[in-house]
Amino acid sequence: MTKEILAAIQEQIQAELESAYLYFALALECKDRGLPGVAHWLMVQYDEERGHAMKFIEHAHARGQSVSLRDVHIKRVSWNTIGDLFRAVLDHERSITARIHALYEQAQREHDYPLLPLLQWFIEEQVEEEETVRTILDKIAMVGETGSSLYLLDQELGRRTS
Repeated sequence: MTKEILAAIQEQIQAELESAYLYFALALECKDRGLPGVAHWLMVQYDEERGHAMKFIEHAHARGQSVSLRDVHIKRVSWNTIGDLFRAVLDHERSITARIHALYEQAQREHDYPLLPLLQWFIEEQVEEEETVRTILDKIAMVGETGSSLYLLDQELGRRTS
């Protein structure tokens, strides 16, 4: 593994941990705003993002590389409606997708063949991540985001298992 690839993996680990922390912060806000189902959905997302960081860490370790962690910094998401929240989540996931694509291109250029299958898994995972959020946004557009519609959506999101 080249030092450039290792640096890019370190950056992706950082991005995954910052994603986790972002979702954790949003979950706490949702809990405070009386949206326990949305908070639950975001906590599941938090756990997924931590798992994503671990996949990259385990890959580096399997290849005899050390990983060091930096301080986690996030950009706060300001939202007034549940639609605003999930549009911000979709934008965030799209930025992660772009990072994964760039890392895949770098791995190809540098002929890092062991990294490509892991990145292919992440490419497919990002398709799923974005689709899930777009589906939530479609539901919000269909039923609205106030009153009983918001209550029912909150209940549905609270049933997420993975």
